[in-house]
Amino acid sequence: MGETKVYTVKFEDDEIITTVTSSGEAVEGWLDEIYSVHRRRLHKLVVGLDVEWRPLFGPGYSPTALLQLCVGRRCLIFQLLYADYVPDALAEFLDDPDFRFVGVGVDADAERLSNDYDLEVTTTVDLAELAAQEMGQPDLRNKGLKAVASAVMDVSVDKPQWVRTGPWDNYYLSGEQIQYACVDAFVSFEVGRMLLSGNY
Repeated sequence: MGETKVYTVKFEDDEIITTVTSSGEAVEGWLDEIYSVHRRRLHKLVVGLDVEWRPLFGPGYSPTALLQLCVGRRCLIFQLLYADYVPDALAEFLDDPDFRFVGVGVDADAERLSNDYDLEVTTTVDLAELAAQEMGQPDLRNKGLKAVASAVMDVSVDKPQWVRTGPWDNYYLSGEQIQYACVDAFVSFEVGRMLLSGNY
């Protein structure tokens, strides 16, 4: 039986309800809520997606530890490494061709999910590429989320090195890790929503 905790993460003027869990059942519940709340826009749902893993400073491979998903003000941080099971409902959600999963470097994240957990993300949109096209700023193609968010949303995303390169495979995540993981997915969602709707 996985463990689940719910936090309120603040970013700028937003409060993001964040579910941190290793429970497949809790993931199913989170997905049910997304389907219910967003039922009128499921045909074009935008989902912020990110993953985290423990960085290795040498040879070897570190499996994906976390999957973060964000729709609106609801964020899921799924501790894949400790999951009691990975629900079919999650595989179906990621595989839905009507949903657009957005992030900077999202194709590499999707490849990790496929390689590590046989989870296929069908429709990905790279936000650096999209921002470069939509805003007429080709240099954004090579930028990270912090620069893209600054250009599109005019916000500053704090990405401390000590958190970014920290132990994402810990069972108990720190408050700083939860904030970082949530904000990455939330900002990805917001940038994607703004660029895909032309509202920026």
